Amino acid sequence: MTAPVPEEVRPLVIAVDGPAAAGKGTLSRRLAGYYGLAYLDTGTLYRGVGWLMMHRNLDPRNAEEAAATAQGFSLDLVADADIRTGDVGKAASVVAVQPAVRAALLQYQRDFAARPPKGTQGAILDGRDIGTVVCPDATVKLYVTASDEARAERRWRDLTLGEPGLSLSQVLEDIRRRDARDSSRAEAPLRPAPGAHLLDTTSLSIDAAFAAARRVIDRALGDRRAE
Repeated sequence: MTAPVPEEVRPLVIAVDGPAAAGKGTLSRRLAGYYGLAYLDTGTLYRGVGWLMMHRNLDPRNAEEAAATAQGFSLDLVADADIRTGDVGKAASVVAVQPAVRAALLQYQRDFAARPPKGTQGAILDGRDIGTVVCPDATVKLYVTASDEARAERRWRDLTLGEPGLSLSQVLEDIRRRDARDSSRAEAPLRPAPGAHLLDTTSLSIDAAFAAARRVIDRALGDRRAE
């Protein structure tokens, strides 16, 4: 068990949650660069587990095999893997609802937030349960969302680079199915954390979303320094 980090030296933690293709990854990476913070896309962990299971010809629905894969997981195992395909995304969504998988990956995420790598003074984590489960005491919590149609079009544009035959309607159906799974799962369902700031990117450019997020973070940092 990792020793707790004293309150007075606890790093800045920004939790960014939201559904698929809302823009939270792009926003989080840009914020991390601007504030000089470490960045973790927690979806990479679940996508990595899903990819490993597919690569090993295992069924992502098999809870025992999924748990074993997650317990032995390291980002190094998927360093050169293409984990951004539609099939890997589906596998990730299946393993992500399994409590044993979530438990196996939870401590990794908390350690990253408590002790950011590369000597940084804090971290940004994006996912679906960062503010609710992984880092409920995060300094700033953002919930990034967008309409189903806007998210489906963004994801479709990305996926058709490698899957030119993929239809927009199919991606929209997959987005809605994944939302339903993530929101209704018994373990850490997708929902805004208490105190999270809602950021709807449906009609926002990345620059506008970045500016809006900075206003929230700068205000929180000002309050933190004043304490």
